[in-house]
Amino acid sequence: MPIDRRTLLTSTLALAASGLVPAARGAPASHLAAYLDESQLREALERWQARSRAQSVPPRRPSALGQGGLAMKEEAAKAAAPAADSAAAQSITNVQTAGVDEGGIVKRAGDFLIVLRRGRLFTVRVGGDALQPVAALDAYAPGSDPQGAWYDELLVSGRDVVVIGYSYARGGTEIGLFELRGDGSLAYRATHHLRSFDYYSSRNYASRLIGRRLVFYTPTLLSPWGAQPWLQFPAWRRWRGEVDAAGFKRIVPATRIYRTDDEFEPGQPLALHTVTTCELEGDDLRTESTAVLGPAGRVFYVSQGSVYVWTSAWRRAGAHRAEPTQPLSAVFRLPLDGAAPSALKTAGVPIDQLSFLEDGNHLNVLLRESGRGEGMWSSESTAGSMALLRVPLAEFGDGRGAAGREHYRRVPAVRGHAVQNRFVGDWLLYGGGAARGFDGAAAYALRFAADVDAVALSPGHAVERIEALGRDALLVGSLDGDLHFSAVRLNRAAARLAGRHLQRGVAQGETRTHGFFYRAQSDDDGVLGLPVLAAGARRGVHSRAQGAASVLFLRNRGLSFTSLGALSASEGGVRDDACKASCVDWYGNARPIFLGERVLALMGYEIVEGRIEGGGWHFGQSPDTPWFERLVERRRVSFAPGGTWREGRYSPFGN
Repeated sequence: MPIDRRTLLTSTLALAASGLVPAARGAPASHLAAYLDESQLREALERWQARSRAQSVPPRRPSALGQGGLAMKEEAAKAAAPAADSAAAQSITNVQTAGVDEGGIVKRAGDFLIVLRRGRLFTVRVGGDALQPVAALDAYAPGSDPQGAWYDELLVSGRDVVVIGYSYARGGTEIGLFELRGDGSLAYRATHHLRSFDYYSSRNYASRLIGRRLVFYTPTLLSPWGAQPWLQFPAWRRWRGEVDAAGFKRIVPATRIYRTDDEFEPGQPLALHTVTTCELEGDDLRTESTAVLGPAGRVFYVSQGSVYVWTSAWRRAGAHRAEPTQPLSAVFRLPLDGAAPSALKTAGVPIDQLSFLEDGNHLNVLLRESGRGEGMWSSESTAGSMALLRVPLAEFGDGRGAAGREHYRRVPAVRGHAVQNRFVGDWLLYGGGAARGFDGAAAYALRFAADVDAVALSPGHAVERIEALGRDALLVGSLDGDLHFSAVRLNRAAARLAGRHLQRGVAQGETRTHGFFYRAQSDDDGVLGLPVLAAGARRGVHSRAQGAASVLFLRNRGLSFTSLGALSASEGGVRDDACKASCVDWYGNARPIFLGERVLALMGYEIVEGRIEGGGWHFGQSPDTPWFERLVERRRVSFAPGGTWREGRYSPFGN
């Protein structure tokens, strides 16, 4: 619920920075307490429901966390009208935390690329100097009905291929296991279901892979007016063709459900925020789950050792009270080694998972005054003042304690709702909406561990993306139909704008983090890729292009940019791919890919390979003055279903 500025006397973040936040009550224990048994858990939920009904608080609109998400996706899908080993050395994905792979749409597995698109898996041989489509397979169980399911995320470890989806028809998160064979073919192995509500976020990814361990975050929404909410608690089954809820076994007992000492807010939905892990050891996945019970608003972040879940809700001020609406927030730390969670009361709301950084013995989080977490598109609508929380991990305990004044730092706010943020080295960078007509800075850089002021950055354009360029950073955004790239040089002493590049007449074609990739070739040299489309072109849901236009590549030399050119998709695309499930590219469909010195672009059902020509120096010139370089197309393949030989482009799936 947005804050009424006419009645807002002081923000929660201002209260936090002034020391007027709840103080810790006594010495907290080191971790949260779980419910003692099932009866204690049910009694707590029944008491919350009774208080809600007694106050006659009317039901809220369906939450995007639950079945309401289906209607939102279907409505957006109609508007979009779509056309007919995870080792770091092999990573082709822009990830937030080194060693923590995120579910995506394309992964590398040895000599093959594996692509997840529109309900199907595809393999393309890239080993040696190959670029050859090999196989395709439905991303769901043979013989199953994929209607009402979205197959969103792909993870690969060795020969194990994992597809994570959400099935409204079959009860929640769906985990499909496949095998990548030596010849590049795929074989279906098993399907598992984790009962949950929709995990979708416009910015975050529901799954992670750390070594051989799968990590899932899933929410379960509990309504104050629902009957027996414990019947919706997370459950697991290996799917064997059931058409109903048969076979599910609850996986989170009361003794693995944790909470703080706060009373549940009457009339507000609760969520069981569940983290489930399983080792990739055969087809029968052995799962371990831990859950925290709290408000429905959520943002989560995965470090190498823990999952952090930030929960938030809004307390409505009574009609007879003049106090403003204030957010109720807490951050939970769920260790991945199975130890009991810990928690801390907090203020404000993070923007997305990129607002977090576990830095040694501290947790750093960039906060805004108001927001609803990151479910569906909520990250695009945060608002209000901003602050940085930097708190020692030792402050986490049994949930009675609160972050104190010394842990918050007010920072300058930026314009707009769709704020971008990223930690790069010792710095936090954040930026926002259109700079035109705005007399403040579009972005700021802050040494998050030092007691120094934020550095204002005015690149002269909106900030729609922030990325790391090795030890430095990059701001990307639009102005007047052009796309601007502004480098930020970062060192221990200062942050300042450096080289710039203007690409006329285009805009970003992808907004997700995986749409960008930077291949560093030295500390000061590298190549970056970003999907783009013509400015003003028809865009789909969540500001993404429908179809795929091109992937732009820039050379970075000492934060000075030159355009290498773009690899473009074929005009017209695939008109009819006989799509049966997941027929909207919610996670995008274009990616830059670097394989050693090779430069490729995934665009829809095509992979285009380019070659960088030129380079070197003119005789007598300074070594800092390179020759002109350009990216020329070398070859392309289509792996579209039903494709045929055409224009010399091979697809094995034609007649």
